[in-house]
Amino acid sequence: MSRLFRGAFIIWIVLRYGLDELVLSSFQKPWLHWIAKVVSVGRRDAPRGQRLREALERLGPVFVKFGQVLSTRRDLMPVDIADELARLQDQVPPFPAAQAVAIIERALRKPLAEIFVSFDQVPIASASIAQVHFAVIKDRSGRERDVAVKVLRPGMLSAIDSDLGLMRLMAAWLEGLSSDGKRLKPREVVAEFDKYLHDELDLIREASSAGQLRRNMEGLNMVMIPEMLWDFCTTEVLVMERMIGVPISQVERLRAAGVDIKKLARDGVTLFFTQVFRDGFFHADMHPGNIQVSLAPETFGRYISLDFGIVGTLTEVDKEYLAQNFVAFFRRDYKRVAELHIESGWVPASTRVDELEASVRSVCEPYFDRPLKEISLGVLLMRLFQVSRRFQVEIQPQLVLLQKTLLNIEGLGRELDPDLDLWATAKPFLEKWMLGQVGPQKFWEQLKSQAPHYAKLLPELPMLVNNYLKRGAQASGSDKLVAELLQEQKRTNRMLQWLIAMVIGFSVGLVVMQFVVRVRPF
Repeated sequence: MSRLFRGAFIIWIVLRYGLDELVLSSFQKPWLHWIAKVVSVGRRDAPRGQRLREALERLGPVFVKFGQVLSTRRDLMPVDIADELARLQDQVPPFPAAQAVAIIERALRKPLAEIFVSFDQVPIASASIAQVHFAVIKDRSGRERDVAVKVLRPGMLSAIDSDLGLMRLMAAWLEGLSSDGKRLKPREVVAEFDKYLHDELDLIREASSAGQLRRNMEGLNMVMIPEMLWDFCTTEVLVMERMIGVPISQVERLRAAGVDIKKLARDGVTLFFTQVFRDGFFHADMHPGNIQVSLAPETFGRYISLDFGIVGTLTEVDKEYLAQNFVAFFRRDYKRVAELHIESGWVPASTRVDELEASVRSVCEPYFDRPLKEISLGVLLMRLFQVSRRFQVEIQPQLVLLQKTLLNIEGLGRELDPDLDLWATAKPFLEKWMLGQVGPQKFWEQLKSQAPHYAKLLPELPMLVNNYLKRGAQASGSDKLVAELLQEQKRTNRMLQWLIAMVIGFSVGLVVMQFVVRVRPF
């Protein structure tokens, strides 16, 4: 019954804010528009972007998240709507400070005055999941530190569960509607969305993700990630180092301060591909509200990443498959793209490679050698979707966050440098990463990782064979099994001898090369 009321509430909000003109604009059915005008009770005097933003705020956090994603897609929607939705990123109405204080005192089990030296009652930012207050705190050493205190909104879990329940119903309806709906795996996609939203409600998980990203990004000198103060972190309250920077959306202010905007755009692409392909662990909520730029002299021009409630992970198989696709795409090797889709099982094994190759080429070829400002991602995605339907491509739910983050990165790139060539910027990085996957360094790493296994296995083989020989007479056909086991032992020994010989030869080769380089006259 609650879901029925929630569905009715969503319809009422659409009418209350006069959004029927947006929802029904693509339908050429006069009677639909007539019904909407008859039942609509919303005022239409406010701008449409404002009405849409206010409606999403009324509908709750899941819809606010949807609006945040839309705000980065300025190539897909009118400027007035994109500008208004951008306010969802850090200007959601805050909840009362008294509630925030009560949550902090309950979570940390101390009065506010015993936790903080000072605490700003007015939040500096308020988003869909939590709001942030600035404060000053004493750490373990007694040193006062400026911190940001993130407090989870009260009643979030029940609100999200209600909306996700409706999404599951709609996904099940869509999946049962047609074979095309089933191919899109909507229920699995909703399940992934469910997982990451619930992860975002656990601030300890967010703090752990921030710590991992901070370690991963050390040494790049491109991005700063706040330190977590673990003594003051709980599932509902997160205390972190306060970061000072300029929001990435204030491009003119950054340019006036002397920031190299083109380099900033390139660094953003590099950071994304480093997190995805090197680490398999990436910030998956990179909308402009979560990104700032430092103007401090010692860290001038570096990114500042905030809000780590949603992170994505990729397995080694995922990374290798994606990297091969990207490299083949950048090289315009459409045949290899088609083969990879078949090998991975994304399309039926009976698919003809040449037909899929031709279709991928027809979609992607027109977009090469163009600056980002001339590429309509909306048209590209529409044509790729048409191709995917023809070849029954299965949507991979584990890559939904990666797809979303890539859209965020492209949106940021468009804002910073419309002339940025995304393909040319990413290609050298991916080719270098692929070389590391198949080169001598990768071979040496795999050999070192497997050495303990073989070191433990080798001494046990003679004993295993001897024990089996003693019991051989108890089972028929034992001679054949023993012979097979001995043969397997011989093959293992030969393989190890070959590996040892290769390592020795590789090492000797390196020594000889170093000697030649040293003595070669110039």
